[in-house]
Amino acid sequence: MERRAYDVVVCGGGTSGTAAAVAAARGGAKTLLIERNGALGGQMNVSGPPGFSYANLFNSYDEQVIAGFAEEMHSRLLKEGHAYPHDLNEYRTHSGYTFSYVDPDWWGLEIFEVMTENNVDLLLHTLVVDVQKNDGKVNGVVVENANGRSVIEAKVVIDCTGEGDIAVRAGCDYELLPREECEPQTICFTMGGINWDEMIEYIHENPDQILYSGPEEGQCGDYPPRSREEHYEIMRKITNIMDYGDLRGFYKIMDEALKNGDWHPYSGVGFFLMPREGGEIQAHMQHSSQVPNCWSCDAWDLTKAEVECRHQCIIALKFFRKYMPGFENAYLVRVGTELRLREGRRIMCDYKITASDVVNGQRFYDCIGKNQFAAGAVHVASNETITLGNGKVAGKPPKGGTNDIPYRCMVPLKVDNLLVAGKHVSTDRGAYMRFLMQTVVTGQAAGVAAGLCVKYGVSPREIEQEKYVKEMQDILRAQGAILDGVH
Repeated sequence: MERRAYDVVVCGGGTSGTAAAVAAARGGAKTLLIERNGALGGQMNVSGPPGFSYANLFNSYDEQVIAGFAEEMHSRLLKEGHAYPHDLNEYRTHSGYTFSYVDPDWWGLEIFEVMTENNVDLLLHTLVVDVQKNDGKVNGVVVENANGRSVIEAKVVIDCTGEGDIAVRAGCDYELLPREECEPQTICFTMGGINWDEMIEYIHENPDQILYSGPEEGQCGDYPPRSREEHYEIMRKITNIMDYGDLRGFYKIMDEALKNGDWHPYSGVGFFLMPREGGEIQAHMQHSSQVPNCWSCDAWDLTKAEVECRHQCIIALKFFRKYMPGFENAYLVRVGTELRLREGRRIMCDYKITASDVVNGQRFYDCIGKNQFAAGAVHVASNETITLGNGKVAGKPPKGGTNDIPYRCMVPLKVDNLLVAGKHVSTDRGAYMRFLMQTVVTGQAAGVAAGLCVKYGVSPREIEQEKYVKEMQDILRAQGAILDGVH
């Protein structure tokens, strides 16, 4: 069996894995990134984007709270004309719900350039099927591809698969909800050829038909919340469709379509926006198909969901053309090539982030990044689309500020020489960190930590010591990450 050796092996080339690989390589580690597809990017451009791309980089005080590798890629694409500037317009200000849109397909091209520039080795079209382990320490992975089966030795392995596949094979503890309680999985699609003037006219005349997403009482920094009528007046003044960021609701239109049998009962109606070359703006549908009772770690479940989601996408495409203002001549541009998996395993680590940590704005000595996303929001397969709380702890950090993300949520219990990053880091269900910008934060930090492990010949668990934490934080700050200085 062929054997190769690296300092750091990153399993999974999505938004966490790409950030991890670059950060590890910049730390001087000989790094290999393994991906089962031929493309890098995961939920950014393969199963997504997830509607909002680099959303929520700013808190309700309008402070940027997530930067680092996310900002680096956004700035790179903005310079090349493939992104939209951070949008803190009047409609979004103080809400903590902002947009920093990028063209996902250009992101998917540029990320290969970034890998080459940083000397990250790639192994694509390859599945990691097992780990090598000795006395509780992971020292490599077993892969299969067109070449057959081989072993790749590593001083540190980072699981960025999104589902914790490698951590589970290494014997890590995890939590997984019953099928019927998991959030529904989805497939996205994008439409072009839209008359945005017609859509803007509809919004000006029907602002109450759009889901409210402005400043909320107690969650808008030190600023006053808006009345609904104040919010509607701001909506009526907007002339650039991009300033809305996203548009969800369309309640009367949905009710009519449901009555006529032209919409399905598994999601609400709405779309996000996508900037493309030449100034074209397209509509991106992330919530238009939703399939419940699907485990992300069961291939039979996934197969059924792939079929059903595409059926729902056909219904949705016909609906948008028939009912939505400005969509009469719209056409299909792209479809996500696979499910976007909203919920799956959460690997148990040395610290488990809780919903209470989020709503209390908890600070940690080993902070590796910030979160300002609310705890407790879950998707449901109904026309309601999203619910909050369900009687559990829910809400944003105080006044719409932030909570810290601790390094220890990436160090699995019982197993050494392994880190996890991305949406399967250690949290309870309410604090689940599945959103794209969060995965970049943990990915970058995992890569920096792995580089330090190689530099000093220590394990990821030893990096929890304050002397290593301080160096890790200094490196993250030097790479543009935001760890402090914000609410």
